[in-house]
Amino acid sequence: MKPQTSIQYLKGIGEARAKLFARLGIETVNDLIFHFPRQLEDRREIKAISDLMDGETVCVMASLASEIKSYRKGRRMSITRVMVSDGSDLLQLSWFNAPYISATLERGAEFAFYGKAIFRGRHFEMVNPVVEEASSIMTKTGKIVPVYPSTAGLSQTHIRNAVRLALSELEGTLPDIIPEDIRNRYGFKNVMEALSDIHNPKTFEDFESARQRFAFEEFLVLQCGIRFLGNERRNYYATPIKNVKCIKDFAEKLPFDLTNAQKRVINEISADIQKPTPMNRLIQGDVGSGKTIVAAAAMYAVAENGYQAVLMAPTEILASQHFKNLKALFSQFGFETVLLHSGLSAPEKREAKKKIADGTAQIIIGTHALISKGVTFKNATLVITDEQHRFGVRQRLSLTEKGLGAHTLVMTATPIPRTLSLILYGDLDISVIDELPPGRKPIETYAVGEKMRKRVFSFLYENIKMGRQAYIVCPLIEESETLSAKSAVEYAEKLRTNVFPDLEIEVIHGKLKSTERQDIMSRFSKGKIDILVSTTVIEVGVDVPNASIMIIENAERFGLSQLHQLRGRIGRGEQSSYCIMFSDVGDIAKERMKIMCKTSDGFKISEKDLELRGPGEFFGIRQHGLPELKVSNLSTDMHLLALAKTAADELLSEDKTLDSPKNQALSAQIFKRFSEVSENGILN
Repeated sequence: MKPQTSIQYLKGIGEARAKLFARLGIETVNDLIFHFPRQLEDRREIKAISDLMDGETVCVMASLASEIKSYRKGRRMSITRVMVSDGSDLLQLSWFNAPYISATLERGAEFAFYGKAIFRGRHFEMVNPVVEEASSIMTKTGKIVPVYPSTAGLSQTHIRNAVRLALSELEGTLPDIIPEDIRNRYGFKNVMEALSDIHNPKTFEDFESARQRFAFEEFLVLQCGIRFLGNERRNYYATPIKNVKCIKDFAEKLPFDLTNAQKRVINEISADIQKPTPMNRLIQGDVGSGKTIVAAAAMYAVAENGYQAVLMAPTEILASQHFKNLKALFSQFGFETVLLHSGLSAPEKREAKKKIADGTAQIIIGTHALISKGVTFKNATLVITDEQHRFGVRQRLSLTEKGLGAHTLVMTATPIPRTLSLILYGDLDISVIDELPPGRKPIETYAVGEKMRKRVFSFLYENIKMGRQAYIVCPLIEESETLSAKSAVEYAEKLRTNVFPDLEIEVIHGKLKSTERQDIMSRFSKGKIDILVSTTVIEVGVDVPNASIMIIENAERFGLSQLHQLRGRIGRGEQSSYCIMFSDVGDIAKERMKIMCKTSDGFKISEKDLELRGPGEFFGIRQHGLPELKVSNLSTDMHLLALAKTAADELLSEDKTLDSPKNQALSAQIFKRFSEVSENGILN
C-alpha cells in the first residue's frame, strides 16, 4: 500500500469512518502513521486485587464472580455492574451507558481489566475500565499502550487498529527523510523502526528514542528550509549604499547621545548596506532600548544617498506614531516623510501613493497597506518591518520584493531566547541592543489579589490628581459567559459610574474604527484622558511619557513576555512608574507574577516564559510562515536543534541544492512542508 492511499481503503475503516479521521487532519495512510500518541499508559504490571491501593490506575486479571446486573437511572443513563475475583479478593466493576459489556463478558473466562481503583466501603471499584479477554495476543492491556488525539465517534481502539494495519501494509515502502549517513552518525533508527517504536513501544525508552528521532527530523527540515531562504536571498542583487559616513552627521544632530549598543548595531547595519548583496538583519532590543533611532540612522543614510527607505508597522497606531516622530526628525534634513494605511481618506491615500511612486517621498511609513496592489516605489532600497513577529514571512518578502535591490531590516521588542531565534530567524543576521539609554527609572512592579483593590484604586486616584495618567489593561473586549475575566467595555463603564465618576475615562480596543482609535490615542497623548482602559492593542509601540501607572486585570491570562511588553508602555517619563497586576489564580500564575516583580530583563523573562508555557503559546510558529512543530519541544530538545543545525550545515556544504539521490527525500519534504504554510510557497 502506498503512503498517499486514502485511509478509507484500509480494512475496517471505509468511507464513514474516514470522515471521522479527516476531522483530525488524517486523510491518507501517511497522515495516519504520522499521527503520533499524545501520551502512553503503562498497562504492563498485573496486580492482585488484594494488593490494590486507593486511587491507583492499574491492571488486574480476574473472572466473573457474580451475575451481570444492568438497570437504568433516569431516561438517559444505563448502568452495568458485576463483581469479579482473582482468588485474592473481590472487585466491583461499573460501566455507564455501555450495554454491550454484557455480551463481552463470559462466565468462566479470564479477563484483563484496566482502570482507576477506588475503595468504596467493603471493596474496591473500577468505573468504566478497559476490558480485554486474556489471550496470547492482547492489544489493550499487559503492555505499554499509546493514547492518541481523537474526536467524537472515533475510539482509541479504532485508531490503534488502523495504525497497526497501516504499518504492516507499508513495511519497507516509506522513504527516509534523514539521510543514512546522518542517521548512523547520530545513532537514529530508520523511519520504519522508529514508527514501530513510537506507536508500539516495548519500553518508555524505545518511545523516547523514536520521538527524538522525529524531533531531529523536524528540526533538520526547518534548518535546511531556512537556509534555502537565506541562500536564495544572497544570490539577489542589492543596491549598495556607498556613503555611510553621513550617519555621523545624523548622530551629531540628535538631542541625546547614542548608547554603545546602538553604535555597535548601527556599525553592523552600515557594513551590510555597503555590499551589493541584500542585508537581512534582525534587531532585537528590549522595550525602550532605542531600536527606532537605530533604524532611523539607516533610513537617513539611504535617503542621503538618493534612495527611498520604507518602514512597515503592524498597527495603524504604531505606524502613525512612527510617522509623527520620524517626520519631525527628518524634516531638519529636508527629507519628505509620508504615511500610508487603510484608515486614511481616499484623497490622502492617492496623494501618498503619488509621492511614493514619483520619489517625492524619501521616508515612507505605513502598515500592510504598503504591500497592497497599486503601491509602487520609485527606488526603495531599504525595507524595515517593525515588530517582525506580527508579520508572516510572505508579508515580509512581499514588501522586500517591491523594492529595487532592497536591503531588509526587521525589528522586534519581544526578546526572543537565542535558541528560538535559530528557528524563527535562521535566515537573518541578528543584532541585539542589550543596553538601555541612561536615565530610565525602573518600573516598580507588584502582584496583588482582589483584597488589595481598594488600596490600589486609592493609589491610582491620588496619582491622577497629581497630574499623572494610567492604563488599565483587560484581556477581553466584551463580557463573556464562558470566561471569568474583566472586559474592557463593561469595566470602563463601571469605573465611570461607580468608582471614578469625576475622572475622564476612555476605552480602546481593536474593534473600534481606525479614526476612533486615532482620536482616543491623540487625546490620551495630550493629557485629556486620565485613564485609558484597553485590550492588548496598546501592547506595541504606544508612547505616552506622562502615563506612569499600569493596572493589568486577570494577569494570569497573559504570557510573561506579553506582560513585559505591556509594562513597557509606562516608565517613559521622568517620574516613578508602577505596574500592578491583579491575579488570584494557580501556582504557575503566581510563579510568573513573581518573575515579573523580580526582573525587568526581557531576555530572562522570555526564557522563563518559554519554559513555563512552551513554544506554542509563547510564539506561534505558523504566523512566521514556517512549518508547524508537531513532535519537537523547544524547551527540552535544544540539543537536537543544535545537532540538526550542524547536520544542515554539513549537508548543504556538500550538496547545495540537496539534489543528490541520498538527499531527495529530505529535499521533497522541505518543499512540501514550507509550501504548506504559504499560498505561493516560500521556496518557489
